[in-house]
Amino acid sequence: MSVHRKRFRIEEAFRGADMQMPAPADGEVGPMHREIMNELRAIRAQMAGEAYTPPANPADAATSSEVDSAHALLQTYRAQIEQCEKLKVELDLICDAINRTKREIAVLHGNSFNGEEMAKVNGELGAVVGGTEQATQQILEAAESIDQAASALVKVNSPDQQKVLSEEIQERVVSIFEACNFQDLTGQRINKVMTTMKFIENHITVMMDIWGGVDAIKAHAPLIADTREGDAKLLNGPKIEGDVGHASQDDIDALFD
Repeated sequence: MSVHRKRFRIEEAFRGADMQMPAPADGEVGPMHREIMNELRAIRAQMAGEAYTPPANPADAATSSEVDSAHALLQTYRAQIEQCEKLKVELDLICDAINRTKREIAVLHGNSFNGEEMAKVNGELGAVVGGTEQATQQILEAAESIDQAASALVKVNSPDQQKVLSEEIQERVVSIFEACNFQDLTGQRINKVMTTMKFIENHITVMMDIWGGVDAIKAHAPLIADTREGDAKLLNGPKIEGDVGHASQDDIDALFD
């Protein structure tokens, strides 16, 4: 005798029948009940060979939008951080250049402009000027005495007087030779000054190299205007070999021809 088994509603749903959902007693459907029904529909769709897409949850959509916004904001922050890092590198380079320049200025200030070296330079240049004036005065006095003695020598006939005048001329000639020794002392003093000037020049060159070299400095150098007037504008000092814009002696002589 066969036994008849009762079929449950879920089995009838799997066979293609529509599932009849009992209405809740209070007229409202709870979230747990809704999730159970969605899962049951998904199982039924899989059993029937149909694709089933669960309904979109508004909360999930809002969460996805927030994630996208946060990701975009994060990318913006990363880009700003990269720019800040580049700016920091540039600022570090500027800071290093300023520190190196300060060290060079400190060396110049300590060893040249505000130190004993600059005082020596001033003293050496003063000694050059004083020694040159003294030697020039001594040579001129000796030349004048020689001229007077030579003139007197022509006029006297006494051998004794001629001998005295000759000895005087010889003494003045020796005096001229002694005065010419100033050239050696002047050369030594000027060499000291040139050494100091080269020291300053080297450190200034280093500072210019720190900021991009001579060409970069020239771009920021102001125009030098000649503010001299009258005769001062025409006086340019002695000519150095190779200078242009100076009149030669031949040019001056040609004016009187």
